[in-house]
Amino acid sequence: MFAASLGLCMGILTLVSCSDKNFLDQTETSNLDEKSVFSDSARTVQFLTNIYIDIGFTENATRFGNGGLDAACDEAEPQKSASITTSVQFATGTVNPSIISGDAWSLCYTNIRRVNLLLKHLPGTPIPSYIRNVMGAEARFLRAWYYAILLKHYGGIPLTGDSVYNVTDQIPATRHTFKECVDYIVSECDAAAGALPLERVREDYGRASGGAAMALKARVLLYAASPLFNGGNVDPQNALTGYTDNVPERWKLAADAAGLVINSNAYSLYEDNATAPGYGFYKVFTLRVNSEYILAKMQGLNRELETAWQPPSRGGGQGGFPYQEFVDAFGMANGKPITDPTSGYAATDPYKDRDPRLAYSVIRDQTPLIQNNGLKEPVNIYLTTAGSGVSQDAVLAGTPTGYYTKKMLDENISANFIHGSQRCFPLIRYAEVLLNFAEASNEFDGPTQAVYDAIQLVRRRAGLMPYELPAGLSKDQMREAIQAERRVELAFEGHRFWDVRRWKIAETTQNKAMTGMKVIRNGNNATYTAFSVRKHNFRKAMYLWAIPQSETAKSPELAQNPNW
Repeated sequence: MFAASLGLCMGILTLVSCSDKNFLDQTETSNLDEKSVFSDSARTVQFLTNIYIDIGFTENATRFGNGGLDAACDEAEPQKSASITTSVQFATGTVNPSIISGDAWSLCYTNIRRVNLLLKHLPGTPIPSYIRNVMGAEARFLRAWYYAILLKHYGGIPLTGDSVYNVTDQIPATRHTFKECVDYIVSECDAAAGALPLERVREDYGRASGGAAMALKARVLLYAASPLFNGGNVDPQNALTGYTDNVPERWKLAADAAGLVINSNAYSLYEDNATAPGYGFYKVFTLRVNSEYILAKMQGLNRELETAWQPPSRGGGQGGFPYQEFVDAFGMANGKPITDPTSGYAATDPYKDRDPRLAYSVIRDQTPLIQNNGLKEPVNIYLTTAGSGVSQDAVLAGTPTGYYTKKMLDENISANFIHGSQRCFPLIRYAEVLLNFAEASNEFDGPTQAVYDAIQLVRRRAGLMPYELPAGLSKDQMREAIQAERRVELAFEGHRFWDVRRWKIAETTQNKAMTGMKVIRNGNNATYTAFSVRKHNFRKAMYLWAIPQSETAKSPELAQNPNW
């Protein structure tokens, strides 16, 4: 009997795995009650699998309908929309509790409840105990994941423990302190890391691992140690919005946690500078299985990013459009910023000899891009000397900035193809862990050799030559280098929006007039002219999201964030 059950459960796990098939394929269970679901091993496993479905919603390129977090910060301009969306509201500083997207609140608590429901019934399911233990640890990781999303949006939030509330129950809505939430998420990560395999392989690839739990812990501790929460609380004596004290040792906790992931030797950067400088930076995003992804949104063949970011001629155009300020953030291939007089940068030929990651992150005029006929042809974004665009992709026609996003796109797939890419969206990758370690270590110990080593691994993979940073950097100079590296390495992966907030520099970076680039061509001659796109506005309240008014209205004890 045990052997038969074991074979059945292993077959179930294979059935819902993600190596050859989308392991998030859903099973219709809306007509089943709890007893029917959790008395059946297949349905129980599918119930857990379904909790993964929303795991990447915050980073979605079209999260707000006309862009994602990239279009809500200084990375990209939102797509034109008939309605005023959350991305535009953040860009213009007009966001408020009555109109802000409530997806973070509703989706996270929906999935937290699902986890609690699974944990309640899991001990009685007809699944071998050792598989139940792993499933329980996966569920606890997912609960920590969704709480971490809530934490970075709102600060301290209500923690529900293992309780499962029904519609008739009085649900406690009093917010826990920021510290209590951090401590709880960290403890859940520790528990999950101790019960899960360090890596998930073969049919289990893509599911939560011990490494993912360790990396999430490191990320949460990094955020907790950052100025917004550790000494720069927007409401200094408000324990809901951050710590009420400044403890430098919190940086050490973050550095140590990231160091454990590094020292596990389970992950490595995908590097290929032989095919072309920085080619590994492109290729890793197209590989379903690779050594760099610690956690990803697993999915079947897809064209979602192509549809969001490619030009209209390829069937795209639903997401954000990179700003000139983002393009300028990329240095030169020699590792120097374009503002360095010795870098070799020329405004008359602005894309020559740039950091290889720029060409893999941004579509500019004349970038070769695949068509649905399988041929790669230049994208015509330029204007004629008469000021008219030459295609539907032209500046002010297809793109309001003169650029399209290329990050993570598959070079062999167009949005209007019948085929899809095997790409899965990265949620935590090793490059982030290295940069997390470098930042936290620099803040606590200064620019040690370990800090240099971590950031230089990322720069070497990028194809910079030389990739080494200048010797003898001060702590402040290293901080600037790390922040600059995060901006280009982690672009369009959902980090920039949060980074400028936790560093508490958004009042500077998000209060700017953003620009684009017009290219005018006359034969082989081209001129480049920056032009104004949108003035961004930032208010102090926007360091944390407003809790949706619909939630505070039904729960008077649910305190709103300051300045809203």
